[in-house]
Amino acid sequence: MTIQSNHQLALIERYLAAYNGFDVEAMLAVLSPDIRFENYSGGELTAHASGIEEFRHLATQSTAIFAEREQRIATLELNDNPGDGVVTARIDFRGRLAVDIAGGPPAGTVLELQGQSAFTFRGALIASIVDRS
Repeated sequence: MTIQSNHQLALIERYLAAYNGFDVEAMLAVLSPDIRFENYSGGELTAHASGIEEFRHLATQSTAIFAEREQRIATLELNDNPGDGVVTARIDFRGRLAVDIAGGPPAGTVLELQGQSAFTFRGALIASIVDRS
């Protein structure tokens, strides 16, 4: 791992710790003001945000959906191309729903998923996150 990779890994770990702790402000602290976020489930775009305020809104909404949640890094792939700046993490997710999902599972259901998150960096911040499950 290079110094830049260590810094990128630290940003990802801070972001995930904040996510797991339902701490939206701490999540925002590691994101670029023009953050781009996309979430794909089954190949379909299910959520997106452009800019820190849209991300704040989306992140705040999602905290009400889960009574508990955790994302853990299963594997990490550091792109050796310094011009690329992409780190891909295979993520194990576990969460317990706090609310009934319309047309889906009821509150109390435990969801366990595996996915992949691609993080792109600009300067000392995360510039984009693309989640796929």
